[in-house]
Amino acid sequence: MAVYTHLGAEELARLIGEYDVGALVSAKGIAEGVSNSNWLVETAGTGDGTRRFILTMYERRIELADLPYFLGLLDHLSARGCPVPRTIHDRSGAAFRMESGKALALIEYLPGVSPTRPSPAQAAAVGEALARMHLESGDFALTRANTMGFADNLAVLEACGTEALAAIDPALPAMIEPARAAAALDTSHLPRGNIHADLFPDNVLMLGERVTGMIDFYFACTDSLALDLATTHAAWCFDAQTNAYDPARGQALLDAYQHVRPLEEAERRAFGRIAQGAALRFVASRAEDWHATPGDALVTRKDPMEFAQRWRFYAENGDHLVA
Repeated sequence: MAVYTHLGAEELARLIGEYDVGALVSAKGIAEGVSNSNWLVETAGTGDGTRRFILTMYERRIELADLPYFLGLLDHLSARGCPVPRTIHDRSGAAFRMESGKALALIEYLPGVSPTRPSPAQAAAVGEALARMHLESGDFALTRANTMGFADNLAVLEACGTEALAAIDPALPAMIEPARAAAALDTSHLPRGNIHADLFPDNVLMLGERVTGMIDFYFACTDSLALDLATTHAAWCFDAQTNAYDPARGQALLDAYQHVRPLEEAERRAFGRIAQGAALRFVASRAEDWHATPGDALVTRKDPMEFAQRWRFYAENGDHLVA
């Protein structure tokens, strides 16, 4: 999340007026993330107090044709009891609206905070929630191809070029060869379904050790379920300060996931290589974002070398993580 487009109070009030949620009380820009403009919106309901929502304007990496999938998946999972925010439809019943050529959606606000240093118990709760999401989304009618798969990551790094990559960090161009190896990995025989594909701690809301919200589904797609597990593992199981792997946290997440959906033997055998590819996805996307993010955007650039180090961990240890 971020703020690239600035909307005035009058514009925001007009937009919120298109929904049956009460009058606008306040709106505050949200700085985290790199792809969309987001506001935390408060409205005054009729007799039910102040209500909160997230207003999103889709800026980058979002194709208009994909919004029915993204927003429909939210509604499907929410209806199944998963801790996922539902889409607020406007007065005409539409899940999103167009404003100055850009799509906007109003999303339910869920309580909770995102952990900065997750405990093993919190990692376990996320592993369980992810597995249940995989099972409950199995009969969702729509599909979407993964546009940030292993071959796409290689293409991004190659498009950046070694000179631009080296300008971020001299060691970054060396990641092109591992990305090429990941692009050759075939996961088509593994169990597939609808995956979040970006379940970082800042995309999970928790109250204590309970998951209250999985949010920001704008990279969701239909792909290998083990890829989603590996991506979540790479995002949750390294210390935020030292970037060192936390074995207690990592094992808790994997065990809790498999308690709900045990991995097949083929998934276990491939997990280390899948995790390497998952880490390289964020090397590539962060390198691309580093150069694409405007200097005046209300957003902090993220270092791709953080995930280059995590790739190295999986290259050395990934084959032994899943029992």
